[in-house]
Amino acid sequence: MSSVASLAKGAQPHAFAGVFSLLAPHMADLDRFLHGQLGAFEPEIRAMVDYCIDTSGKRIRPTLVFLSGWRGPVAVSPDLVRVAAVVELVHLATLVHDDIMDEADVRRSRRTASREYGATAAVLLGDALFAHALHLATQFPTTEICAAVSDSTRRVCAGEIVQTLRRGSTNITRADYQRIVDLKTAELFRVSCFLGAKLAGFTPDFVEAASRFGRHLGIAYQIYDDLVDFFGDESRIGKTLGTDLASGKLTLPLLALLERLPAAERTTLLGEVTGERPPQPALRIRQMRELGIFSIVAEAVHTEIDAAAAALRDWPTQAPTPLLLGLCDSLRAQLTALRPAETVGS
Repeated sequence: MSSVASLAKGAQPHAFAGVFSLLAPHMADLDRFLHGQLGAFEPEIRAMVDYCIDTSGKRIRPTLVFLSGWRGPVAVSPDLVRVAAVVELVHLATLVHDDIMDEADVRRSRRTASREYGATAAVLLGDALFAHALHLATQFPTTEICAAVSDSTRRVCAGEIVQTLRRGSTNITRADYQRIVDLKTAELFRVSCFLGAKLAGFTPDFVEAASRFGRHLGIAYQIYDDLVDFFGDESRIGKTLGTDLASGKLTLPLLALLERLPAAERTTLLGEVTGERPPQPALRIRQMRELGIFSIVAEAVHTEIDAAAAALRDWPTQAPTPLLLGLCDSLRAQLTALRPAETVGS
């Protein structure tokens, strides 16, 4: 049995690391391509760009490009490498800007670009990364790729703007939260799958199915990431945690907590969100554990993972399908590993 077939057969989430070993040549080509772009930047900022282009991240968006365009263990497609670089550069730009707004100190186990170079320079560094991503997208023979990337980049930025304008606001519903997540995170997942499947020459119907898969997986990853902010281990995760409450972002864990707190305590928490009171993250985490918030939010993650898998239900024989479904298993495994010990089995 081939390595791909064996991965498709059992649903052992921990075994999915094999998929990333399948992509080792792709990631090596991506690294070479990204570092080969340094010369396109002005000499004065090359070290700053190089600081952002490291290999310690999960690179889930390039992974989605490569898996959605998977045609078997054949030579790595230069077009897929280029478009994977495009989406990774867009993502890196959003991380640089996110860390400024969150006043985060650590990203990928080292100082954020804003801490290393200052917030003002980091804003412009993120802009330079965005600009070069779009420049690379223009180098395809048709305008379709550039149009898709630019449209998605605008939507990602719109999501960040909406979230920024609503920081400190208590007038946010679950629907508002879903809309922000759909724009700022799920959109780049979606376009990664769209571009991978499109450039690999799959049928329009499968390209659309892969796009839906990416969108739902992106929503699931963001909800999971919002759980990590309260239940993660900063030394293991490798980035600053606890920033959502401190920066006034009403994410799903906080929304679920607000729904279950007594009125007086809910008022106090809302004061922390608006900045009228100092945040009490330790207290809020304890309350989340006591009220079973992890399980409630984890169910939302599972719902989106199920929707992602359903998008590919009619395409079981397409080469990317078992590998993309393996990402669902991988996220479920990460969620299980994050679950606090006292809530296991709840």
